[in-house]
Amino acid sequence: MSSNSIDNNSSIEEGRSPVLQVSPLGFPWQTIDPFLFCVYHDDAYPKANAQMGPEAPLAGRQIGQDFSRKDGWSMYHGDTVPGFPSHPHRGFETVTIVRKGLVDHSDSLGATARFGGGDVQWLTAGKGIVHSEMFPLLDANAPNPLELFQIWLNLPARSKMAEPHFTMFWSEAIPHFASDDAAGGRTEVAVIAGRFGGTAADGGQAPIHPLSPPPDSWAAQADADVAIWTLKMTPGAQWTLPAAAGEGTRRMLYFFKGAVATIAGRRVEGPAAIELRADTAVELRNGDEEPSEFLLLQGRPIAEPVAQYGPFVMNTQAEISQTLADYRRTQFGGWPWSDPAPVHGRDAARFARHPGGREETPRA
Repeated sequence: MSSNSIDNNSSIEEGRSPVLQVSPLGFPWQTIDPFLFCVYHDDAYPKANAQMGPEAPLAGRQIGQDFSRKDGWSMYHGDTVPGFPSHPHRGFETVTIVRKGLVDHSDSLGATARFGGGDVQWLTAGKGIVHSEMFPLLDANAPNPLELFQIWLNLPARSKMAEPHFTMFWSEAIPHFASDDAAGGRTEVAVIAGRFGGTAADGGQAPIHPLSPPPDSWAAQADADVAIWTLKMTPGAQWTLPAAAGEGTRRMLYFFKGAVATIAGRRVEGPAAIELRADTAVELRNGDEEPSEFLLLQGRPIAEPVAQYGPFVMNTQAEISQTLADYRRTQFGGWPWSDPAPVHGRDAARFARHPGGREETPRA
């Protein structure tokens, strides 16, 4: 998926409150170093047609550039199946968390995948890759909801020209944690990346070990303190978000579902982006009326210059110019598929086929 990022490195300190800043959520969401971009798609697609697109008229949409959310959904850059046909990336990583629906991935290395229902794909674009991300609709008799996050995580200069690589985190293997409070409320945490528990500050919570990020990722550095967690709280639930472990870590909490929550004693109406002091534990209390959901992104800043041109993120404008020249010359390996927007059939189950032919499927 391709867009310009919105970066906000300012904070408003209110004494020693853990809440540094509260901002409305836009599209995309504001992020802080080491993250470049975060977008949330929540599409209420209708029944599927025979081509795995929406069984609905497309009149009134700007096909190929449809972000309208007309009738609660968009086609994005797709013309038959919604999604993002072939487009290039260099110099960063995409972390795609698919909570509902499916994504069909194809790339210039010859790899393909279908994932969804809680699966995560972590793609290191490195020196350059072209990929497509399509959203096939499979159910011809019922709606086809799609809900996903895509997060762009920067790469340090030393890793920007790493070999492209993708890793699948199948939902069955992603660690989860649940905490029940004294009043019967429950908080559930999915630990996609980052240490969780195992210190005195975590109230005795046994350590949860996340799956390993790709080897060239900033998240693979022991001192980067990168964490990506999703939180779901029942009405009235209370939970303490533990302090980050690293020095210099920054932290954003995105309140994307729910009406109201209390964050370190401060009432916050959703949806909102909340920058938190990372070195301090934060008391969260959900409102009493409905469940609430949050996405946590944290990490130690890479603290290097960022030069971005659309889907290319380097350190200098000269490197951007070289990237454009490289892409014109090589197309980052070319596109081996006959269609710029491949989908993998109505009956295909979740799978990943890596460059070189290695195949994997989820394990129950």
